[in-house]
Amino acid sequence: MTRLQLLVSPAHRLAGRPSEGPSPGPSDERVTRVEVRRGLGLVGDRYYARPAHRNAAVTIMASQSLPADADLRHTRRNILLRGVDIDSCVGATISLDCGAGPVEFAVKRPARPCAWMDVTIGPGTQRALRGRGVCGARR
Repeated sequence: MTRLQLLVSPAHRLAGRPSEGPSPGPSDERVTRVEVRRGLGLVGDRYYARPAHRNAAVTIMASQSLPADADLRHTRRNILLRGVDIDSCVGATISLDCGAGPVEFAVKRPARPCAWMDVTIGPGTQRALRGRGVCGARR
């Protein structure tokens, strides 16, 4: 498996009504490495240390689930991989290089796409991405 992209988003830019468009923010929140803390998530991310997200603070998806021109900025997932069926890993532990060496993640559950996917990628994407992508936490 190959890590293609990492994304740490300090602001929740896809909030409100999708018809109003994303809130302003940095043009690119993709990074080359992330710091992952057990029970807290990705340092600097909008969900870092938020109680409701501690058990599934990191979202992961496989590139084969996306159109060729889409990336993590469109999906709001944190890690994009190639060469693995990440959706079959629910309940398993995986090891990923997050830029500073391997980190183990417990893959907890599917990550449900929101209506924003129909705006950021294209009509019908929310439905097409159901069951594609997972939520996990550092072990």
